[in-house]
Amino acid sequence: MATIIASELGANLLVATVALAALTIISLVALRGWRDWIALKRDELAAGHSMPQDPAVPHAGSRIEIADLKERLRKLEAIAAGVDL
Repeated sequence: MATIIASELGANLLVATVALAALTIISLVALRGWRDWIALKRDELAAGHSMPQDPAVPHAGSRIEIADLKERLRKLEAIAAGVDL
């Protein structure tokens, strides 16, 4: 009876040890990947090359220029129609 309990205890201890070792390895690999990703983003920022902007969304300067052009066009159309602004 005592040898069965000791055998089960040893097996459980072995399984727990292997599980802990696997968890440690996975955690260290994930940490290394995270640190490398952070270093990559730091290098991109230092080089001035951030992620490319979505071409469908113009930046603020473009939107201001487009609004200005629309206003000029509206004024020219009003002048052409003979409306006094």
